[in-house]
Amino acid sequence: QVWSWDITDLRTPWRGLAFKAYSIIDIYSRKLVGWRVEDREVDELAVAMFTAAFAEHGHPCTVHADSGPAMRSTALKDFLASVAVAQTHNRPRVSNDNPFSESEFRTMKYRPNYPGTFETIEDARAFMTWYVPWYNGNHKHSGIALFTPDQVHDGTWQALWRHRDAAQQAYYAAHPERFRARPSTPAPAGLVGINLPGQTGPQRLQAA
Repeated sequence: QVWSWDITDLRTPWRGLAFKAYSIIDIYSRKLVGWRVEDREVDELAVAMFTAAFAEHGHPCTVHADSGPAMRSTALKDFLASVAVAQTHNRPRVSNDNPFSESEFRTMKYRPNYPGTFETIEDARAFMTWYVPWYNGNHKHSGIALFTPDQVHDGTWQALWRHRDAAQQAYYAAHPERFRARPSTPAPAGLVGINLPGQTGPQRLQAA
């Protein structure tokens, strides 16, 4: 229901020069549903990324982003409006209103094998071509109970959760003296959002 997107710099050895990694994340499953690497921020490239993502994954209800020029571009605004997808943006002077995209970029850049710098755009694209499938299919995400984004996105996490829970409950039945109370098995949240009721601020984007 809600996607978030952003652009981050991929550093090069040369001062003042960076490649631009665009990415779109589904805030409920944390799955990366679109990405590209370019040498600059261009409105039409963002539109092309969303066009491909919609073709593969369908249309969300809302796309959220910060307030950068690329995110507020007329080209993207007109495109999203043409397919009846709403847009929201960070509140003025609030730096943490796009937490899902920012968290994903942090995961990427703190990986042990993250190169740190990229000499060519081909190097940057090659890294992202490896990273995105790894993130979606192998990364045990703490925000979704250590399931992968793919598992939450397609619903297969539920069968895996039942297996985890059965193993944990069986262990509890065999050794109750080792527990203070019956254990509960963590599961992904049923409702995920940005500034949900009870949080501060006017934005209340949610996905279930």
